[in-house]
Amino acid sequence: MSGRLKLLALLLVCAAPIIASYVTYYIIKPTGRTNYGAFIDQRAHPMPKLASTTLDGRPESLEQYAGKWVMVKVGGGACDEACLKQLFAMRQWRTMQGKNMDRVERVWLITDKEPVDTMLIRQYDDMHMLRVPPEALTRWLPVEQGGKLEDHIFLIDPRSNLMMRFPKDPDPRRVHKDLAKLLKASAIG
Repeated sequence: MSGRLKLLALLLVCAAPIIASYVTYYIIKPTGRTNYGAFIDQRAHPMPKLASTTLDGRPESLEQYAGKWVMVKVGGGACDEACLKQLFAMRQWRTMQGKNMDRVERVWLITDKEPVDTMLIRQYDDMHMLRVPPEALTRWLPVEQGGKLEDHIFLIDPRSNLMMRFPKDPDPRRVHKDLAKLLKASAIG
């Protein structure tokens, strides 16, 4: 009889982690989300072919940045205070990624023909600035209810899928945390 008890105890010890994992997964579910940005259904918002050009008129598209994570900001060429804040934040978030910062590109999609200030171009010379027809963006990029395209910063994954939208006036630490988690979890880009 003691042999059977020993065998049963051994089976319980071996099965305990499996039983605990099932209980944790099916009964004790985690609450709340762990990401700050809003995930976007990639199937509902595939990246369109945008007729985009550089500031000097050369054709260039977002597809050229495939293989990298791309932060996208949308707005007019006359950059107001909110725009400047977003451009600065995007540069800081990229820099905060440390050794992974080369995996992240920044793109400003300019929706009008307004000239961009020369000092601003120099200050953000490593940011890609593309002119894009605004109607193509309004069909592609989802905004929060009552929001505008200019309010958000969007994230495109290395496979050219729109995947995340950050809220208006985002918390820099939380955006950095989202980016760091994505870069750490992703082997691509």
